[in-house]
Amino acid sequence: MPLDEELDDADALAIGRRIRQLRGERGMTLEALASQVGRAPSQLSMIENGRREPRLSMLRSIAKALGTTTDALLRADPLDERDELEIGVERALRGARLQALGISPFRIPKSLPDDVLRTILRLSGEIDRLHDERSATPEQARRANVELRRLMRRQDNHFPELENAAHELLRAAGHPGGPLTQRATSDIASHLGFTIHHVADLPQTTRSVLDLKNGRLYLSDRHRGDPRTAVLQALTARVLGHAEPTDYAEFLRQRIEQNYLAGALLMPEQHVVEVLQEAKKRKAISIEDLRDTYSVSYETAAHRFTNLATRHLGIPVHFLKVHESGTITKAYENDDVNFPADQLGAIEGQMCCRRWTSRVVFAEEDRFNPYYQYTDTGNGTYWCTARVEHSPQGAHSVSVGVRFEDTRWFVGRDTPNRGISRHSVEVCCRRPPAALEDAWRDGAWPHVGTPRTLLATLPSGAFPGVDTTEVYEFLERNAPVA
Repeated sequence: MPLDEELDDADALAIGRRIRQLRGERGMTLEALASQVGRAPSQLSMIENGRREPRLSMLRSIAKALGTTTDALLRADPLDERDELEIGVERALRGARLQALGISPFRIPKSLPDDVLRTILRLSGEIDRLHDERSATPEQARRANVELRRLMRRQDNHFPELENAAHELLRAAGHPGGPLTQRATSDIASHLGFTIHHVADLPQTTRSVLDLKNGRLYLSDRHRGDPRTAVLQALTARVLGHAEPTDYAEFLRQRIEQNYLAGALLMPEQHVVEVLQEAKKRKAISIEDLRDTYSVSYETAAHRFTNLATRHLGIPVHFLKVHESGTITKAYENDDVNFPADQLGAIEGQMCCRRWTSRVVFAEEDRFNPYYQYTDTGNGTYWCTARVEHSPQGAHSVSVGVRFEDTRWFVGRDTPNRGISRHSVEVCCRRPPAALEDAWRDGAWPHVGTPRTLLATLPSGAFPGVDTTEVYEFLERNAPVA
């Protein structure tokens, strides 16, 4: 170590305590020691408190004044319990995580009980544990997705408690039944104590912001989607009593519940079931008709159909949302369809078969009419209906499908479009034809464009993925003047 090299912060705290301990054992005052080493008492006090990193030359002077060696000051022997507690608390207070919470370092007085120091250390350790737990690895995220999909399959993607919550909220807001209008959506917001405000400066990391202090719901004046959906998704977290998620599984579960409740409000269960049962009698079930009847997006209509199809119509179904790159972003099935999956059983993030309806639809020039296709698989024949929708993340296909024997209930069952897919067989579409592979295997090197969301961890902070400073500054700007 060079003569004047500084020690790291972790050593500085322990060395400072050891200096103070030895000085006390020798009955020396701070002023006396400072005089012997030619430094001001205030400088030496900062070294003892670990607030200044001592240079090796200074340590040698201090060791000589205390009648010991530099090695003795640097040794890793444990200090007494009180010193160890104080060092632990000081390190925690200087750490980025507590300071990010607005907790500033403070002087630890000798009168502070040991139990208080232990409590602070335990709380700091729990904050670290929760931070590490919520910063889920991609593997943890995939596991959470698998468990959530298993829960959805066990319940046929139907959650009675959320249906009841939607029913009670609609009743309390005075909704007479049937499709939810924009005025009725405003009535729900009013019933929950919020007024709706469209602004030009909504924080970019948010879809909406609730001002709980002043009862205001802020939306972007540039929002191009269904305004009812934006309002309802903002309010559902309050209706469901959601708090900050503590891990990735809870984060996903909350998002599913919020989307489910918003869909149940837009498309009330009793009314939709009557519409679907009548359509089934006529053998004319159509996701497009649901979309048009309730003035919702195709994806919302498809999701809502999966909520009700098995429980009320006795029809097992599957649902896929696939990015134009071929990556599966959402999936649900209770009809034994064999989707591609990784070793954990996760479907999201896998490449959809190129011959499946969800991929074939991208090549269709007719985007006005739905695309239908029968696909033969190793697990039977399935029929699917699909649409392509656009978002800031690019084009996505949304498809709903059923087993062959249930096709008789649907519009589009007479389609001539057919395909063959073997998801579980690698040569189906994940490997090129042999001749093509032989020609190019050693002559190509593609650079993978991995979607960012597949590897992203759960963002930390009070509201995952949101710049809270930007949000609070926004609220401060837009709060009503008292």
